[in-house]
Amino acid sequence: MIIEWLGHASFLLQTERGVKIITDPYEPGSYGGAVRYRKIEIEPDIVTISHEHFDHNYLAGFKTKPQVFRQAGEYSRGEIKIKALASFHDEKQGRERGPNLIFIFELEGLKVVHLGDLGTTLIDYDALKNTAALLVPVGGVYTLGPQEAKLVCEKVNPRLVIPMHFKTEKLGFDIAGVEDFASRFSAVEYSSQSQIEINFQNLPSSLKVVVLRPSH
Repeated sequence: MIIEWLGHASFLLQTERGVKIITDPYEPGSYGGAVRYRKIEIEPDIVTISHEHFDHNYLAGFKTKPQVFRQAGEYSRGEIKIKALASFHDEKQGRERGPNLIFIFELEGLKVVHLGDLGTTLIDYDALKNTAALLVPVGGVYTLGPQEAKLVCEKVNPRLVIPMHFKTEKLGFDIAGVEDFASRFSAVEYSSQSQIEINFQNLPSSLKVVVLRPSH
């Protein structure tokens, strides 16, 4: 499968059969122009929404009507299995920023986990066992910060970690960049690409952080 970082917390997961899943589509220009990633012009088959904030739930930009998952539960579409786990956007059980969903995708025999705007380290780690790729927020303030994100990564122990939701030239939020998080690991690659193809054969043998460039 191909994992492409569109920007912010939005990824395209594309299977070999061409099924397209987009996570947390952002609204371009939202939050007073702070979200400067360009419009997503990909037409997905499936969209997942971790929580109802404008930089994560923008469906109006799609011309077609994808299947949308935005509540906790278990779903399937053909060979694709999706599980949405309830979690919180903050360390006070959602009292500050509300709920969050962790999405677990089973695609082509691999488990890919999108943590959404996770703001707490108190999650169901048993459900995340045998994760191939973990998409984790690292910018802090509104989500896990670099140290908390590292702790979650160590407990999940995926083969591949792809950071998201951090400060870039296209994001005006006052949050941390990716460097603090990445510096806490020994195996780190700063890719010049926005996407990575993963399968059983090319996964790293132990935890590796790959920092992608946003495509949008």
